[in-house]
Amino acid sequence: MANRNFTLGIEQARTLDQQDILSKFKDRFYPLSGNKIYMDGNSLGLASKDAEQALLKVMEVWKNEGILIWNADNGHYFNYGKNLGARVGKLLNAEANEVMITANTTLNIHQAIATFWKPTKERYKILVDDLNFPTDRYAIDSQIALKGMCIDEVIKIVSSQDGVFIDEQAVIEAMTEDVAVILLPSVLYRSSQLLDMERLTKEAHKRDIYIGFDLCHSIGAVAHDFKTVQPDFAIWCNYKYLSAGPGSTAGIYINQKHFDKQVGLAGWFGNKDETQFQLKHQFDQALDITAYQTGTPNIFSMAPLEGVMNIYEEAGMANVRAKSLNLTAYMMYLIEERLGVYGYSYNNETEDSKRGGHVALVHDEAYRICLALKQHNIIPDYREPNVIRLAPIALYNSYEEVYKLIDALELIGKNQEWNNFSNERAIVI
Repeated sequence: MANRNFTLGIEQARTLDQQDILSKFKDRFYPLSGNKIYMDGNSLGLASKDAEQALLKVMEVWKNEGILIWNADNGHYFNYGKNLGARVGKLLNAEANEVMITANTTLNIHQAIATFWKPTKERYKILVDDLNFPTDRYAIDSQIALKGMCIDEVIKIVSSQDGVFIDEQAVIEAMTEDVAVILLPSVLYRSSQLLDMERLTKEAHKRDIYIGFDLCHSIGAVAHDFKTVQPDFAIWCNYKYLSAGPGSTAGIYINQKHFDKQVGLAGWFGNKDETQFQLKHQFDQALDITAYQTGTPNIFSMAPLEGVMNIYEEAGMANVRAKSLNLTAYMMYLIEERLGVYGYSYNNETEDSKRGGHVALVHDEAYRICLALKQHNIIPDYREPNVIRLAPIALYNSYEEVYKLIDALELIGKNQEWNNFSNERAIVI
């Protein structure tokens, strides 16, 4: 871990908060009822006043304009996905025309695989890891089945040796001549491992393999640089660190060098604007990221993102990343110093360059500890089989909140409070 000269005691937490240049943004977010401490930001970020205002603005335009909402503000809402994509693209250091806000994560995986995976006799395999979020595999397996091919023959899995981290060298060694496409997470949803996307992309391209990344657990927490990395595609959701609301419309990145490809899943909003309303039965594909839209944009599930982007642009992604790293480093320090005696540890990288935006706290009673934390007015995030995901969000969590979280975990450990709760799983925790 980088030496940040942390010390025990709440005084340092309060000093760090006083020095925090992002602390002013906390007031732009709504606190939970009862002023609970929220550490679940990598499953659903808190609602912001900016997001609310953007959503209410859309309501006003609809109320006043009806069908003419599509013409309002020089077609702002008609081109909403592309306009928002250009702003989100700045978080990736991508070109403005390479990012589209559209559909959901799983459908965008379908779109990317359908576009880039064109199997031949010699090159047909899709390379994945065994730790990625399951929806990525569901989509890939479906695409394979749609082509009438055998999933087990097409999928090539790089297995983790410890069930926690991905070995990047093993991924590179698996890039054999029969591999056509690779899909990997940028950050692992359990262990917070941040992959070296630039290294993996360069190695894939040396072998003429397309490579894409699932950014769900990194976008808004990690400052990506796609002008350097140059992946072929990427997909993500916007409701985690970006706090765009439950089920908010997702995002897709396509490297502009691939705009000449026939899009895998065509729909009328992927048609050229000039001919879209001629309603011909022949698809006239747009020549940029617009082609990757399918149906009419879900404006209400996109509007909150417009508000949130105001906050990100004011805060600066570099500042967000710096505080995120410092918050998680501080949390790990306190875990090491105060919680080990109670059976707690963490399964994530300590090096800043290899860590995403959350800490994977490990305990044999992780599930019931999550329930106990809620009794302490702290909202965590559980992942099977033994991980308490703790995501201190740079824009609205404080160092003092991290300290109070550790206080609660220590008390739960001392008193074994998990014994007060059942191991029976709830639908969502």
